[in-house]
Amino acid sequence: MRKQEKRNIILNAIKEHIEQNLKKYVIVSIFFLIGIIAGVIFVNYAQEEIHNQIGNTITTFLDCLKNEYQIDSINLLKSSIGNHIIFAFILWFMGCTIIGIPIVYGMITFRGFSLGYTISSLLFTLGTGKGILFCLLYLLLQNLLIIPAILALAVSGLRLYQAIMKDRRKENIKIEIIRHTIFSLFMTLILMFASLLEVYISNPLLQICISYF
Repeated sequence: MRKQEKRNIILNAIKEHIEQNLKKYVIVSIFFLIGIIAGVIFVNYAQEEIHNQIGNTITTFLDCLKNEYQIDSINLLKSSIGNHIIFAFILWFMGCTIIGIPIVYGMITFRGFSLGYTISSLLFTLGTGKGILFCLLYLLLQNLLIIPAILALAVSGLRLYQAIMKDRRKENIKIEIIRHTIFSLFMTLILMFASLLEVYISNPLLQICISYF
């Protein structure tokens, strides 16, 4: 099979998946956006002491890079992959339980909050221009994979929940859990690839441009 045909099959599968679960993606995206907004609001309305702590943390990090501090890429990669695996596992596990669905929503909201908090902190500390550049260099690339992957993990859990509610036969539950597991493993691989991008592309790009900050 030619590469173009394989690419078309993959693109069609992704398109079909999104079309079949569009409402679920809208719902989890709303929770993610709520988290981002909450993170931005938290930073903007935080007390001066918190602002100072945020500024000191970011300034210290930049100073280390300017002083040619050598980042341990291997340990950073292990940490990033480990965090993604843990997050994906919790989403998978909670998606397998009926009572875990609210936790899935909570985790998606928290990830949105973390992203909103980080972006807002950078803009607050570095200013709009430098803050946006920092985000583009350090956050954009990997998050182009991370955000869709975690949303897809949440949607997979919602699909499993609805499928079990419609048909509670043991055989159906078993099949749906297997589907959820395979899909979650695939999304985890994407998250692991995002870690590679973060460590070996985003970090070097930031180090190349660090003098601007």
